Amino acid sequence: MNGTSEGPTPTATAPGRTRGDVTERRRTERSDYRAAFAVAPLPLAVVDHEGLVISANDALAALFGTAPGALTGRVAAELIDLSSDARTWHAYREVLRGRQARLRCTRRLKHSDGHSLWVQITVSPMPEAAERGEAGAVLLAAADISARRELQARLRHVQMHDPVTRLPNRNLFFERLAAALEAGTYDDTSTGRIGLCHLDLDGFKAVNDTLGHRVGDRLLAAVAERLTRCADRAGYGRASVPLVARLGGDEFALLVEDSTGTDQLVALAEAALKALQEPFDLSGQRLSVSASIGVVERRAAGTTTTGLMQAADTTLYWAKTDGKARWTLFDPERNAHRMTRQALASSLRPAVERGEFVLDYQPLVGLDDEGLHGVEALVRWQHPQFGLLTPNRFIGLAEEDGSIVQLGRWVLRSACRQARRWQLDHPERDPVFVSVNVAVRQVWDSDLVADVAEILAETGLPARLLQLELTESAVMGSAGRPLQALQALSDMGVRIAIDDFGTGYSNLAYLSRLPVSVLKLDGSFVRGFQYEEGETHTNPADEVIVEAMVQLAHRLGLTVTAECVETAAQATRLRRIGCDTGQGWLYSRPVTPDRISALLTDESRSPTG
Repeated sequence: MNGTSEGPTPTATAPGRTRGDVTERRRTERSDYRAAFAVAPLPLAVVDHEGLVISANDALAALFGTAPGALTGRVAAELIDLSSDARTWHAYREVLRGRQARLRCTRRLKHSDGHSLWVQITVSPMPEAAERGEAGAVLLAAADISARRELQARLRHVQMHDPVTRLPNRNLFFERLAAALEAGTYDDTSTGRIGLCHLDLDGFKAVNDTLGHRVGDRLLAAVAERLTRCADRAGYGRASVPLVARLGGDEFALLVEDSTGTDQLVALAEAALKALQEPFDLSGQRLSVSASIGVVERRAAGTTTTGLMQAADTTLYWAKTDGKARWTLFDPERNAHRMTRQALASSLRPAVERGEFVLDYQPLVGLDDEGLHGVEALVRWQHPQFGLLTPNRFIGLAEEDGSIVQLGRWVLRSACRQARRWQLDHPERDPVFVSVNVAVRQVWDSDLVADVAEILAETGLPARLLQLELTESAVMGSAGRPLQALQALSDMGVRIAIDDFGTGYSNLAYLSRLPVSVLKLDGSFVRGFQYEEGETHTNPADEVIVEAMVQLAHRLGLTVTAECVETAAQATRLRRIGCDTGQGWLYSRPVTPDRISALLTDESRSPTG
């Protein structure tokens, strides 16, 4: 029809090519593919959609130590251990079903001769598999990466171990610690507990400084060897041996996973201390060292690496401060106290600026007339978190960090301002003086004389109505700047009192050289006067000593104040031996300024009211 052939339309081929040519080309390609597949240096296998090996090349057979034909028909997942990991097994099946493009994973396999090898597995669809009669098949490649893994393992060992002691280093320790905490929290087969001994050598720096770092390194290696033996003995018969690690410097750690309780950790700490007691012989050098150990044992659940290490560091510090060469067990109450101290110390300076401090005043009463002669200003901290704090909770901290200068200046100004207000509000009676405690650091770290002069001028308070109290240990033996400051203050008209007299040096020879006008007897003497009239079973030595001190003070022109007067019997005996004034709960506890104003207003009222 119309000159065209009536035969079947030939399949489209390239110009000049026939169907026979195409068939032959494909047959050649398949032959070439099989030849290349067989001799490929990369271990390969073709796996059908059911997961069975269709064919495997010589390289894969050599990897398993078998003949290529022996792998045909085997379950590929069993050959390369894909089913042991649920996530990998699922991904593999998705590749077989054509739902996922590729799977890559690493497996440790066994060679027929028994040795292990690491293999990187890649499973991916085969292009044009259908044209080769392998519809749905995937290509499995297995690259031997054993040499690379071995190199990585050697590099990791170097990165994770200390070169001096060959112990696990800080990095490996924290890795193991994190894994142990996780296992202890989620593994039902574990004890759910963890323990740590944090060890530090006592005086190791002296070894480095006197004998050199080479000897110091040998000593560290010898210590590590002994600690390792202790751990091995402690772990004998148990599921795991304690991990011994060097954290840095002369610090070591013994980590007990799945600990059975505090007793296990204490036993390990005692064994470590005993092991280190024996002298070390290091190339002719015989050295003896001791160690301090902080011991922490607790449940793994709720514990973090940071929290555990903070507890261990704190407990090690306690062991050091408690005398060294010992172990100390973590104490939550002691730690809470330490944390409170840190919180107070960090907020002291801002607290002064925020006006969180207040002053109470305790009356100083004449023992002869029971009249109100003066008051002692006592600072309190109205802390927003811990409530009202007395001086023993924060004065020591303020002296340590230097904030006592700022706080002391505030106390002095506030007390002088209040004393001047009382003077102006009660002109009909003799004014009361105010006594303010002064820390030694205020004398050294500030110009106390200038501060006092400025505050007296600012408030208008006469110098004779200000008394500054310093402790006996601070005053006795004073020379140079402190003595000059005390003398200048005395010349200004300010009274100088020695507080807690009788508890420190008690070097009475200094009293004649110092510009002191008042002695305040420590309350421990007054407490010896607790007995009632007529009782004979007490030792009268306290009364004899106090009487002698009062007589000496009077001969030197000093007045004497007794602290901690709590009973009428104490007041009677103090009055009889000549003490001038008393201070204590018999008369009044520390009270607010308004309460002192009320006492001053009611002239007929006893200070005890």
